Amino acid sequence: MSLVTRVTVFRKPQEVQLRWHLLDAEGQVLGRLASRIATILRGKHRPDYTPSVDTGDHVIVINVEKLRVTGRKLLQKTYTRYSGYPGGLKRVTLEQLNQTKPTEALRHAVSGMLPHTPLGRRLLTKLMLYTGPTHPHAAQQPAAVKL
Repeated sequence: MSLVTRVTVFRKPQEVQLRWHLLDAEGQVLGRLASRIATILRGKHRPDYTPSVDTGDHVIVINVEKLRVTGRKLLQKTYTRYSGYPGGLKRVTLEQLNQTKPTEALRHAVSGMLPHTPLGRRLLTKLMLYTGPTHPHAAQQPAAVKL
């Protein structure tokens, strides 16, 4: 009888080769797309995933203004921020946010799905959101992801 030993390999940051992914948000549901993006940013789609190391890839999302939301979320979902001063509580609905900053709803959803640590903040910098069908990252040769 032979004993099989298994070795867990933890990747070092310099060993990870990062890739670029291109996602088209047209007609996609906000939360489902956000969870897919968070998985790619975190690196959980890779076989060499290491939780404490940035093994995630860069993500480019185009056509963000054409995202779908289900139900009555456009009117009922609110984003709240507080400046710390009296009277500084600001609430804005998803519909109002889409009119002024259409990329911020998706960025907020993705950031809520990442770790709330310095690693999570570093992962969020690898997310590029664009409202139109074009992006300036053609030199990185992003691979299109089928959703």
